[in-house]
Amino acid sequence: MRNLIAAIDLGTTKVVCLVGEKTAAGIKIIAMSEAPSKGVSRGEVVNIQSVLDSMLPVIHNVEESIGEKINEVFVGIAGQNIRCEQGTDQTIRVNPDELITTEEIDNITRKMYGTFCQGGEEVLHAIPQSYIIDDFMGITEPVGMSGKQIFSNFKLFIGKKTSAQFSNNVIARANLKLRELVLEPLASAKAVLDDEEREIGVAMLDIGGGTSDLLIIQDNIIRHTAVIPFGGNCITEDVKQGCGVSSKIAETLKRDHGSCMSSLAQENKRVIIPGVGGRENKEISLKHIAGIIEARVEEILEAAMYEIEKSGYKNKIKAGLVITGGSSQIANLRQFANMVTGLDTRLACPGREFSDADVQVGRPTLSTAVGLVIAGFEKMEREGVRYNTTTPINYAKEEEAVAVEAAPAQEAVKEAPQVKRKSGFNFKSFFNSIKSDDVFNENEA
Repeated sequence: MRNLIAAIDLGTTKVVCLVGEKTAAGIKIIAMSEAPSKGVSRGEVVNIQSVLDSMLPVIHNVEESIGEKINEVFVGIAGQNIRCEQGTDQTIRVNPDELITTEEIDNITRKMYGTFCQGGEEVLHAIPQSYIIDDFMGITEPVGMSGKQIFSNFKLFIGKKTSAQFSNNVIARANLKLRELVLEPLASAKAVLDDEEREIGVAMLDIGGGTSDLLIIQDNIIRHTAVIPFGGNCITEDVKQGCGVSSKIAETLKRDHGSCMSSLAQENKRVIIPGVGGRENKEISLKHIAGIIEARVEEILEAAMYEIEKSGYKNKIKAGLVITGGSSQIANLRQFANMVTGLDTRLACPGREFSDADVQVGRPTLSTAVGLVIAGFEKMEREGVRYNTTTPINYAKEEEAVAVEAAPAQEAVKEAPQVKRKSGFNFKSFFNSIKSDDVFNENEA
């Protein structure tokens, strides 16, 4: 039985389905399919049927590629309404002399998911920060200690119930089981951050289509997350309005000719845009395009810096800033981010170790999807079970079923000539008695 995990990234601009396999050499992505997304706005499912129409062909492509039927999936969740709050718990132990077990700590974490939230919200993730065991403070590994009470500090990532429900509904209507909803920046971080960055402190910014997701990790603990309600689509819209062009051309201008540093754009270089409705062609300077992009990217970076400062970890992220996502490919972004944030910046995508020989996933647009697969394997290993992610497709049975369905029709054709005819000439009966194959062969001759 193959050790597989399937994941679906329901993004604002694209839907991606990946299947990863765990072997002795590590995790490899063995199948991938993607398509333009419909029905998702700023990271949230808003039209279930439109999302299904985008998602089902992608899933079927992956199933055909691996010869397996997908049963259950890990799905990313995002949205501009996700926020981060502090949470605490105090547990008095019945037997202080007994050692603290993993089950005890897991029960405390599960209890945090029931934390009271504002109307229409729920805890999506509860991430432990530290513990106080009696007089011992700042404990990160309480299992194996003993004590009378456990005081726990958590970061709670809170989002709208409807967002989770709609995502769940889409997966259920696709006849799949939702194994877990994973916060998208948490997934992206698993795909693009290395162990040293996680330890010494790093901020990751995933600039997607609808939103930009920020995550801060220090001492291998997730310290803060935030969703900035601006992404690549906002940049494209700005170019569209500023240049007076269609969305399609604006996206091309951003991707192929754009830069987020107008000072580096060539003063006299221009792009020729075909005129609309037979009008004359339009010339747009690269400096003008860069100026529009620069303003929006600066806004995204400044919003990220505000969240970093608010978290209290600005001086603790010694590894600086890591940027991924589709819009991380805009020219000169790394230099511009260095200048705006003052943080040493690198651009990131999933590493080569995740790429199978036939499936290349080293693109920043696939960071979240690859991270979801990694999260799936980590959860499976943590629980000590193997999920029923896929089952082999039995093509022989399917062909047999088709043959059984076709049999009655074939029998009916054979029996048709045996029907007794009435005396006298009947044109309709005469015409029906002629085999179509005979007519075709005569015409060919």
